Amino acid sequence: MRNSFLAVIFLLPSISGLSQSLKKYPVSNSGCFIYNYCDIKFEASKSQDSSMVYNGECIKEEVIYGVICVKLLLPVNNLVAAEDLLISYADYLRGSFEITKAIGYGKGHRLNNNENTRGITDYWEDAEKNKWKIKAWTDGNYIGFMYAYSKKELPEAKVNVFLDGLRLPGM
Repeated sequence: MRNSFLAVIFLLPSISGLSQSLKKYPVSNSGCFIYNYCDIKFEASKSQDSSMVYNGECIKEEVIYGVICVKLLLPVNNLVAAEDLLISYADYLRGSFEITKAIGYGKGHRLNNNENTRGITDYWEDAEKNKWKIKAWTDGNYIGFMYAYSKKELPEAKVNVFLDGLRLPGM
């Protein structure tokens, strides 16, 4: 009996760890990948400029994890201009998601310390009082917009791992 009890005690952390595990998922056939806690089913469409857009969400433990990946039809070679495009795209999404409050973009981020990327981050609140954290990334060829939101406080460490989990083609 005692051995069975000890076996259960040692298995519980393993079982709970599995529910928290990250897995690598393709972002449809975009060439991008994400590390996420739940499997996202992506929808593909074209933007007004005919760039390919892949988007989807999943939910895990009351947190919604979402990705929008854009394969730019016309790549942007200048990373300053690419970051400006990233901000314009985030501004557009802020309206689409009915965001009512924003802290303001933090700039200067690099995806996996890659100097050929640029990233921004922000904290938002929407009309339904959901708390959001976003990070958006670009290398001039792709835009990866990552977000997590929930009614409750976001598990910051877990969300940060997801938001930094985009892998652009060639990275």
